[in-house]
Amino acid sequence: MNNNKISCPVSKKCGGCQLLNLSYTEQLKLKQSVVERLLKKFCRVEKIIGMDHPYHYRNKVQAAFYTNKQGKIISGVYQSGSHHVVGIDCCLTEDETADKIITTVRKLLPSFRLTTYNEDTGRGFLRHILVKRGFATNQIMLVLVTGTPVFPSKNNFVKAILKEFPEITTIVQNINNYNTNLVLGEQQKILYGKGFIEDILCGCKFRISPKSFYQINPVQTEVLYNTAMYYAQLKGSETVLDTYCGIGTIGIVAAKRGAGRVIGVELNGDAVKDAISNARANDLKNIFFIKGDAGDFMSEAAEENEAPDVVFMDPPRAGSAPKFLDALIKMSPKRVVYISCNPETMARDLEYLTSKSSYTVKKIQPVDMFPHTRHVECVSLLCRKETSKALEQ
Repeated sequence: MNNNKISCPVSKKCGGCQLLNLSYTEQLKLKQSVVERLLKKFCRVEKIIGMDHPYHYRNKVQAAFYTNKQGKIISGVYQSGSHHVVGIDCCLTEDETADKIITTVRKLLPSFRLTTYNEDTGRGFLRHILVKRGFATNQIMLVLVTGTPVFPSKNNFVKAILKEFPEITTIVQNINNYNTNLVLGEQQKILYGKGFIEDILCGCKFRISPKSFYQINPVQTEVLYNTAMYYAQLKGSETVLDTYCGIGTIGIVAAKRGAGRVIGVELNGDAVKDAISNARANDLKNIFFIKGDAGDFMSEAAEENEAPDVVFMDPPRAGSAPKFLDALIKMSPKRVVYISCNPETMARDLEYLTSKSSYTVKKIQPVDMFPHTRHVECVSLLCRKETSKALEQ
């Protein structure tokens, strides 16, 4: 494990890496203490699993573009809590190839007379760039987010960037002409390739489109999901419910590793389309997906006395709503595997579940998904009290 402190010239302006002043060992100790403070009342917290090489782990890199008063084009990230663009050429957490692509696009803009978008006037061409790379496949997607559908010298620009980076497998123009904080707009055009990339995670193939969510640290995601599968104890006949399923990653891994039947629920329509494609790509017949709100689906299924054996829940940072948790209690699955990116809301939800039902928390495993930041991921296992002894045998 690389345990040296590394400095970043823009860390104070950027604000993205809050723990760079600590060695990696110190970072892990801090995160362990945070998780224990919040969750040790439920059960013993396992030792946090860190990275051997905690740098350049992000497979998704996003950059905003801006032209300053001197006419110089800046690309980078918004300063924390503002819309001021901090110029960045390389980042300790971002994929190095992605950073090089972004800086090359920035250098190409003047020669093609392409301007950057101005948020105040609502005019200009390039707003953001998004680069996604499949670490296992080395497929690369470049997304150019523009303020207008008109793309002067489009074909020549694509040729120029491919000449510099022939490893790029697809280029997409996303049009966002609204005054919004959202990076991606609704309309997009495929300029080169298939419009998506693929990656391999836990032995499964996944299709990644511009809008779909995919874990940004694939190395630690495998650790996270392997832990979740171990907790699920799949034997081959279980009905599994994968809530907040995204592009189907957890459910597909479960379907391939022994679940009898898997149902995935996701509100994002683009993600559901990718999930269906992912199931086909992995030749899985024991999984299907439903577009809908996880809480609504759980409530309706509970009313119909649906009783899955295992429920995976991977909610957003805000955690799960009482409606979802009440439905989960009514369903009463044998095991609940809760994956969280926020130990504070996990603590709140675990308190709700254990105080209002017969569930008890059996295991908690922290995983460092985002080195140098304050974020920490956790996997917890809840069992009904009558099934707890079976787990321990």
